[in-house]
Amino acid sequence: MSARPLPVAAPAAQGVDALGVHAFLDALDAAPGIEPHSLMIVRHGRLVAAGWWAPYTAERPHLLYSLSKSFTGTAAALAEAEGLLDFDAPVVSYFPEFAADVTDPRSRAMRVRHVACMASGHVRDTVQEAYALDPAEPVRGFLLLPPDRDPGTVFAYNQPAAYTLAAIVQRVTGRPLTAYLRPRLLDPLGIGEAAWLRDRSGREIGFSGLHATTDAVARLGRLYLCDGVWEGRRLLPEGWTARAARAHVPTAGATGERDRQDWDRGYGFQFWMSRHGYRGDGAYGQFCLVLPGQDAVIAATSATERMQEYLNLVWRHLLPAFRPAPLPGREAADAALLERLRGLALPPAAGAPGPPGGARAWSGAGFTPSGGVCAEQPGLTGAAVLPGADGWTLTLTEDGRRLDLRLGRGGWTVAEEPVPTAVSGGWRADGTLAVEVVFLETPHRLAVTCSLPDRTFTARWRTRPLHAGPLRSLRAPRGSG
Repeated sequence: MSARPLPVAAPAAQGVDALGVHAFLDALDAAPGIEPHSLMIVRHGRLVAAGWWAPYTAERPHLLYSLSKSFTGTAAALAEAEGLLDFDAPVVSYFPEFAADVTDPRSRAMRVRHVACMASGHVRDTVQEAYALDPAEPVRGFLLLPPDRDPGTVFAYNQPAAYTLAAIVQRVTGRPLTAYLRPRLLDPLGIGEAAWLRDRSGREIGFSGLHATTDAVARLGRLYLCDGVWEGRRLLPEGWTARAARAHVPTAGATGERDRQDWDRGYGFQFWMSRHGYRGDGAYGQFCLVLPGQDAVIAATSATERMQEYLNLVWRHLLPAFRPAPLPGREAADAALLERLRGLALPPAAGAPGPPGGARAWSGAGFTPSGGVCAEQPGLTGAAVLPGADGWTLTLTEDGRRLDLRLGRGGWTVAEEPVPTAVSGGWRADGTLAVEVVFLETPHRLAVTCSLPDRTFTARWRTRPLHAGPLRSLRAPRGSG
């Protein structure tokens, strides 16, 4: 199913100052450590600005990491409305087969609402412990970890809490999250492809792993901004957005840190409170910012470990761009912004398009990991550089399988199989080939450098994937939604 386009309007017609958006884009360009991938701004129900930094594109799903939780919370709201789930029921009541094993009073007292707002009573993220205790059934592993305090009294950003909420939804509905959400949320919103990672239990993991477009994120944000009503049809139960978008548990100093600004404002039902409005967010800068005071939604994907800095730039440049009334006489500024958004692109790797001194030494050259092992991606055991009629190919060997990455003759070269990638590379005067491999359905890119003098290669993540697996797994799982 292809998504129906969001209605479009010029920024000035909706009271958005294009110069403020320009200033935000300038700030992103100047910010070290922030690699933007997409941006959509919706004001008064109209899309006023949208852009993707090539080689990222509008139609391609992007791994949302913990922004997935906001979709999970929405699924829980729908299940509650259908009488399938009770937020005040004990978590263990949905898993009676574990009841005899779960003897800790705090574990037995844990309610659905506690896991929905990250207040299970644990004071740490227990994801590693839960999976270690029971790899086949992490819910059981989680429930066997006694909470440190009474449920509902303390916040900890705890992945198994959201996982357990997702597991309850899937158990009571008898469907994977994507299948349950498809007729109730995704199709009515006009959201096309959406796919969720599963663990060995076969469950869609809920706390992370959803791949969806930026457009899907913008639509979810707009639905929440409109109190669950979409095009005159109520999709979410009345009052849900108010419950989800208020702080149920304080987060300031919850991890021993203070003055974390946008992470110190409290946590709702799978949404964070912000200095302005509220948000869903995911690792490395996946954002759904809902701004009721401005009647606006900002959806963005990126690759950065400086998420607070990204939000600071939003508040500094975009927030003042939302004006209370239309801005007449801004046609030229709006046109200039549209032109800039159409031309956004990530710079390709620097370097010469061919080996200095000729191709002979490089043709067919093989490389082994520097230091004997590739620490950041241990399955990588070899690399080779091969010439072709239309450019060079870097071949990586991982777990005995080849991954061919074509360099082309400049810019980004996009391939869909065996994993969607964009590749660029160039030769340096010191006898090295530097290649950037962007995994287009994720925030991640791998920097590979091959050294001809010592016949070794290094591979380093710009942002390290949080879901372990081979390079071929860095794509949306097809067929799940």
